[in-house]
Amino acid sequence: MSLLPYALARPFLFGLDPEAAHDLTLGMLARGQGTLAQAAWSQEAVADPVQLAGLTFPNRVGLAAGLDKNARCIDALAAMGFGFVEVGTVTPRPQPGNPKPRMFRLPQAQALINRLGFNNDGLDAFVANVQRSRVRTQKTRPLLLGLNIGKNASTPIQEATSDYLACLNGVYPHADYVTVNISSPNTQNLRALQSDEALDALLSAIADERERLAAVQGRRVPLFVKIAPDLQPEQVEVIAATLQRHGMDGVIATNTTIARDAVQGLRHAGETGGLSGAPVREASNRVIRQLRAALGPAFPIIGVGGILSAQDAVDKIRCGADVVQIYTGLIYEGPVLVAQAARAIKAVR
Repeated sequence: MSLLPYALARPFLFGLDPEAAHDLTLGMLARGQGTLAQAAWSQEAVADPVQLAGLTFPNRVGLAAGLDKNARCIDALAAMGFGFVEVGTVTPRPQPGNPKPRMFRLPQAQALINRLGFNNDGLDAFVANVQRSRVRTQKTRPLLLGLNIGKNASTPIQEATSDYLACLNGVYPHADYVTVNISSPNTQNLRALQSDEALDALLSAIADERERLAAVQGRRVPLFVKIAPDLQPEQVEVIAATLQRHGMDGVIATNTTIARDAVQGLRHAGETGGLSGAPVREASNRVIRQLRAALGPAFPIIGVGGILSAQDAVDKIRCGADVVQIYTGLIYEGPVLVAQAARAIKAVR
């Protein structure tokens, strides 16, 4: 167990501006990883291995992309007991993201709204940070590492494929799997890439490039695609067919939502951006159920969205997810949620 109960730290962090608290926490994790300070948040990982997309996941609870956009804290996050950690989203060139303020808490709803806009230090800095992480060099890797890629805001949507291919080339040698993020609501027109023709063209190019990289490097890295919760059933069916047609290895369901029905009347509910946390739970579960029905029993699904308790994680598995990811739940509940969720999933399998 960690030495510092998160319940003691949360009131202080929640007294700060959300993005300031985020930056402070990441700075602490980055400085403390690999030192005695790491005992403050470390806990033993639950052993519950599962084979998925040709990979062995040490347990079924991972960290969703977005928390560690620049891959600065991989070792610190690994110490929290995750079976897999996904970092990014990274874009080819550095970009500041959207103007501040751009992150808001809705504590009554156990939710966050963010419109960060893929703020990151760019591909070169990202890869350098990944290469520095010690957990990648251990003979027995205690977790899997996912690298999440996107497009720069300044790149016209018609040229988005070039950004994804540049990122794929950069991260491919270092990833256990790569996630293609086409579902953030905070980059203009990005979700248009989920439409029939655009998705078909993008995934065709990415699949071809993956085959070229696999031939050159002698290693075929699995590809996952992250989709939105704000999709109609017919859209989910088209996406499922497109994923299979282009040989994608899995799908991550879902990103944040632009819907506000569940938070009407709450402070900050009118802020633009992606809503995460408890209010997205049911929409995410709905999409997971639809994907499982469309994809069959064997296609890998990573379920994410609204996991604030161990039961929420179990529900994701029962809806059809193979493994789950958390982000907002980590902010509200702390690292203990990782172990609680992993133990609960193991108990019901």
